[in-house]
Amino acid sequence: MSFPDRAMPPLNADERTTLEGWLDFYRATLASKCDGLDDEQLRAASVDPSEMTLLGLLQHAAEVERNWFRRVLAGDQVSPIFGPKRHPEGHDGGFELSPGSSYHAAITIWQDEIRHARAVCATRSLDDTSPFMDTDVSLRWIYLHMITEYARHCGHADLIRERVDGQTGV
Repeated sequence: MSFPDRAMPPLNADERTTLEGWLDFYRATLASKCDGLDDEQLRAASVDPSEMTLLGLLQHAAEVERNWFRRVLAGDQVSPIFGPKRHPEGHDGGFELSPGSSYHAAITIWQDEIRHARAVCATRSLDDTSPFMDTDVSLRWIYLHMITEYARHCGHADLIRERVDGQTGV
């Protein structure tokens, strides 16, 4: 799977097509922020004291895809991808980089999680629910949450990319 360009989400479509269009738009946006950079540049932190990096954002995106679509929606018992690091009570959401972290590994894992997400969603309606936090959560809510998650982190990625090589507006 590649993200050659960012297709504009449909301006007049049904709800599901619109939600999936926006989610794919932001997925492609995150990929474009990493495009053309080497591993060293992808490991560059935004600004002190933050340790946020483009590579960390990509790893985080894989973790979030796995969490919402596989763990919550599908009910799969899958462990965190990047494992517990800084937080003994759980994982750091993929943000922290290990010495072996690489763009190739992160993008491959992320794209695999997106494929899983699409497969899980393909057989469900927006009103389908799964148990979550003593209630139920719908696929519609998960799509909206993921869109906002990506939109927020694409803003972070804009700033990091500008700091790394001056590129803006991608």
